[in-house]
Amino acid sequence: MKSLTEYLRFNTRKRRDLVNITDRLAEIVQRSGVQEGFCLVSAMHITASIWVNDDESGLWQDFWELLERLAPFGPDYQHHRTGEDNGDAHLKRTLVGHQALLPVTEGKLDLGPWEQVFYAEFDGRRRKRVVVKVLGE
Repeated sequence: MKSLTEYLRFNTRKRRDLVNITDRLAEIVQRSGVQEGFCLVSAMHITASIWVNDDESGLWQDFWELLERLAPFGPDYQHHRTGEDNGDAHLKRTLVGHQALLPVTEGKLDLGPWEQVFYAEFDGRRRKRVVVKVLGE
């Protein structure tokens, strides 16, 4: 079995952001030499997520509006008693999820016709990482 582990690093300028990482993942899969297997992509911070969906600006707006309705930015979180101000970011991460397991077929990411992979940041403006593990034959 072959394996490759790499890290992507992010330091977004905004508190919340979406970064399309599909091409970077495709390059890592190619470097791995894996022809049949999986690519695990996992945000290593508790205020960030991995989101697989369409790269369309209207959908992005819908995404942010949905998360803001469910976990609005504001002062009313118990977590803020610790001195933090990012209680909403933790909940947004919980709602979206922290990782994705992507199939690798014939040496390439095997995504649907509109699927793209995004790093979703909910409390940015500092250095963060994503681990990418490619496993297979």
